[in-house]
Amino acid sequence: MTLNANEIPADIGHYLAGFTDGEGSFNVSFRPRSDYKLPWKVSLCFNISQRDEVILALFKRHLGCGTMRQRHDGVWYYEVNNFTAIVENVIPFFERFGFLSAKKKRDFSKFRQLTEMMRQGYHLTRQGIEEILKVRLAMNDGGKRRYADAEILKQFENPQRLHAGPAETLQDDIVRTVERSTELGRNDQALTDSNL
Repeated sequence: MTLNANEIPADIGHYLAGFTDGEGSFNVSFRPRSDYKLPWKVSLCFNISQRDEVILALFKRHLGCGTMRQRHDGVWYYEVNNFTAIVENVIPFFERFGFLSAKKKRDFSKFRQLTEMMRQGYHLTRQGIEEILKVRLAMNDGGKRRYADAEILKQFENPQRLHAGPAETLQDDIVRTVERSTELGRNDQALTDSNL
């Protein structure tokens, strides 16, 4: 359900925005996927963690989306990673209530930029993912990343991915086919000739 940010009481909205200013995070994550045409699934996520679950329950209630869970260390974690919920709930909320710190304003601006890029399908091509990584670089002060940019891009160069996208050239396609056929014990030369 699309959020109507104007229906949220101003005191609650500003309180939650202020809390996010200090404790919240806007991220783009990359998860390896063998069942995708591309080697990565790209996701946007808004999250916030706190020992007091009551505050996070306020986020879930007033944003009308997301999930809450308790980690093994007792800390509660609230996150929204559904793209539709981010577009229709999270972004309208923070567009209305905003932030005071320059850092969080910048991160949110980049987050909105990433949302628009994903709407346009940037996450579905290598070139688009390179652009997404450039935007990510300026978020969260560079922060700790599970996968470095070089590691993400390197996966596109692996010709043995069974679900790799179309080759850029006929020669690349031939090389990939020959390498796969070697793995399967086929006759390399016969397969190469058939592709020419």
